[in-house]
Amino acid sequence: MAGPLAGIRIIELAGIGPAPFCGMMLADHGAEVIRVERIGGRIQATDPLLRSRRSIAVDMKSPEGVALIRDLAKDADGLIEGFRPGVTERLGLGPDILLGDNPKLVYGRMTGWGQTGPYAQAAGHDINYIALSGALHGIGRKGEKPVPPVNYLGDFGGGGMMLAFGMVSALLAVKNGADGQVIDCAMTDGSALLTAMTWGFRAAGMWKDEAGTNLLDGAAHFYDTYECADGKFIAIGSIEPQFYAQLREALGLTDDPDFDAQMDAGRWPALKEKVASIIASKPCDHWCEKMEHTDICFAPVLSMAEAPEHPHNAARGTFIEVAGVTQPAPAPRYGGTPTDAPTPPPQAGTHSDDLLGRCGYDDEKIADLRKAGVIA
Repeated sequence: MAGPLAGIRIIELAGIGPAPFCGMMLADHGAEVIRVERIGGRIQATDPLLRSRRSIAVDMKSPEGVALIRDLAKDADGLIEGFRPGVTERLGLGPDILLGDNPKLVYGRMTGWGQTGPYAQAAGHDINYIALSGALHGIGRKGEKPVPPVNYLGDFGGGGMMLAFGMVSALLAVKNGADGQVIDCAMTDGSALLTAMTWGFRAAGMWKDEAGTNLLDGAAHFYDTYECADGKFIAIGSIEPQFYAQLREALGLTDDPDFDAQMDAGRWPALKEKVASIIASKPCDHWCEKMEHTDICFAPVLSMAEAPEHPHNAARGTFIEVAGVTQPAPAPRYGGTPTDAPTPPPQAGTHSDDLLGRCGYDDEKIADLRKAGVIA
């Protein structure tokens, strides 16, 4: 693998959601990520989260399987697991054991609530974690219920990406002479961290603790989405005065004195009605022609089907095809250590023989493990 993480080896104990996203991030940027699947596990060949992996299928509940994973981890730089607290300890694969085998190992733990605290052992999903962190409360329209932002905020922004950052940070510490360590990555903590700026606004008296009443949550007439005559939507974010002036000009509102007091929040609802009425009178293409490539801070709201075809995304290669599956390309880009193109997810156990051979297992031992159902 090419990229800034080339030469780094990560063991990923198979799971779903944020932990595989972390594995994808590391693999995208050059790490060798070995995904340990359960016996009988099936890989969805269309899942971008599982791209660019190597795969081994192991019975993790058997003593032989546990010993095998320990052998893999002895030669690894890091390990990712996304089970509830205590599960890997009960399997015999907890951090005390694996760091005892390999003191330089970075042991990444991905959970919703964290390894400690009253909720630590409870089940949950993204919506629950961002509810507890305070992030969900601020997403929605005034007077309406909070709107879950799919599972982007907890699972991926506050979870998988946060763990990837933690893994790389700890790997850098090891490179600089530190020992390996455990990373306790909780989606409650991560999603709370993503709200840091609004906590600053709140402390400065610039943010109300009520959804749909603030500058950046859809209350302002110059920072919101609007429906066009053809049912499509556009997004406008004309915060700065010079950008706001261009918006007024494009909408024919330069001489309307009602729009002079841009930051008078008391006028925002009435001004928004005027803006909405104007935008609703023309189709999306009209507004694209009028506002694209200006400083209005404008973009059409694209669907998943439309986004890969947009000229800007196409020019940058923001989306790619891997084995016929359209998906986001690795990001960010590197000027000096470019990455390889992603490869499709392998079937479970594809690389078992090669990986075990690298650990010193001979053909006879590998055959015996397969016959005993320890590997597949």
